[in-house]
Amino acid sequence: MANSKLLFLIHILFLSFSTLAEAEPLQSLLKDRNEEEEEKLPFVGVNIGTDVSNLPPASDLVAFLQLQKITHVRIYDANPDILKALSGTKIRVIISVPNNQLLAIGSSNATAASWIDRNVVAYYPQTLIAGISVGDEVLTTVPSSAPLILPAVESLYNALVASNLHQQIKVSTPHAASIILDPFPPSQAYFNQTLVSVILPFLQFLSRTGSPLMMNLYPYYVFMQNKGVVPLDNALFKPLTPNKEMVDPNTLLHYTNVLDAMIDAAYFSMKNLNITDVVVLVTETGWPAKGDSKEPYATKDNADTYNSNLIRHVFDRSGSPLHPETTSSVFIYELFNEDLRAPPVSEANWGLFYGNSTPAYLLHVSGIGTFMANDTTNQTYCIAMDGFDLKTLQAALDWACGPGRANCSEIQPGESCYQPNNVKNHASYAFDSYYQKEGKSQGTCDFKGVAMITTTDPSHGSCIFPGSKKVSNKTKEVVNSTVSSSAGEKFRLKTFNSIKISAIHNILPISLAACLPTLLLVLL
Repeated sequence: MANSKLLFLIHILFLSFSTLAEAEPLQSLLKDRNEEEEEKLPFVGVNIGTDVSNLPPASDLVAFLQLQKITHVRIYDANPDILKALSGTKIRVIISVPNNQLLAIGSSNATAASWIDRNVVAYYPQTLIAGISVGDEVLTTVPSSAPLILPAVESLYNALVASNLHQQIKVSTPHAASIILDPFPPSQAYFNQTLVSVILPFLQFLSRTGSPLMMNLYPYYVFMQNKGVVPLDNALFKPLTPNKEMVDPNTLLHYTNVLDAMIDAAYFSMKNLNITDVVVLVTETGWPAKGDSKEPYATKDNADTYNSNLIRHVFDRSGSPLHPETTSSVFIYELFNEDLRAPPVSEANWGLFYGNSTPAYLLHVSGIGTFMANDTTNQTYCIAMDGFDLKTLQAALDWACGPGRANCSEIQPGESCYQPNNVKNHASYAFDSYYQKEGKSQGTCDFKGVAMITTTDPSHGSCIFPGSKKVSNKTKEVVNSTVSSSAGEKFRLKTFNSIKISAIHNILPISLAACLPTLLLVLL
């Protein structure tokens, strides 16, 4: 009898450990499926131009992208340093063929294959290359090269097929919005007839290969060219009363912003050519933060409003009026101000950040998806700049701790931020104290030009700066320890409902170990 009970126990243990063995592959499968689903969701990425006098090295650039939770980037070439630095990260990149390489690639399959080997195969899959943009606005900026577009994309695609990468990496070319005529109302939009002989076979290629129509769409320019017709609020995604929404008289679709109207104009233009299964990818959009006297609407406030609302709009996943089921992903133009660009002034001021990685203005994207999770509204600090004489810094420090009424107690002798005992360190703490006290409002991190905003936490050792998340984390711990019993009950229910296979992996061996002595006593 004892032997049969022992055999029964062994059988139970065998079944339990069999479950453990099966749990790991299942967990891995679920993870892979989740990642596949995430890849299909709309995203916000950034373009990275390199006409920047103090562009950080590739390794620092990628570390900054990770800090800002940026998951998609587009570069205007196939920079090997950047592609190497992206290796092993989850950041997806669209690489580009510059316009001056179109002739060589479009006229030689061997050249195209060599380009793919050198710029894709050499890095993939360690570097997640998601697409190739072939040229940039060729039809409008270099019309003489228009006949090269289709041969170039087909040659590159065939090279991807030969490497068995055509399913993972899409090939297309970005177009300017001006290839579409009469864009509003969207239902009346159509492609420039002089370009149809090039556009139609190109769209058929996109349809056949499952590639997107890349469009560079700038509501800023639509507004500037149609002042008095297009209200600023419509261009900036601002909430509108129903009577201010733009209505397409043919479809009666209501448009609350210019970008959606531009996207739908592209869809209607494709539909006129019987192409209905190609998705629009917005490869460039944005708003300049500074301009000359001819561009009075190029301001930090408008740039902040446009880009913040754009990010919200994408993560709302509400699609466009014509295709509410399809939300176009977008790449913001651009990550850094390209200060080496030729005039007008606005050309050098499209960036979210300066080349030294400090924000050009404060985005308001807190709590929106994962993009810019370390966003520039919630995690910015004010610190002293390098290169200023001690007398100037001391005067600013004295003002902050005096008339500015910053809390400077932590930089007193013996306190946690007294060391290192120098003017720059003490000034940084005082500046940040004042900046945080004033709610990070505009102009509160200046101190006559000796201070700057940074997204890097300047806390060190036991010295915690006023704006540091380390402070808020401590507060959260206290709040969590005083949670009510009813809230705790809800938490337990939520936890129970969200148990995953991985929990079995962790809990089952402990449960078996705890129960084993009792089971032995009962059965034997």
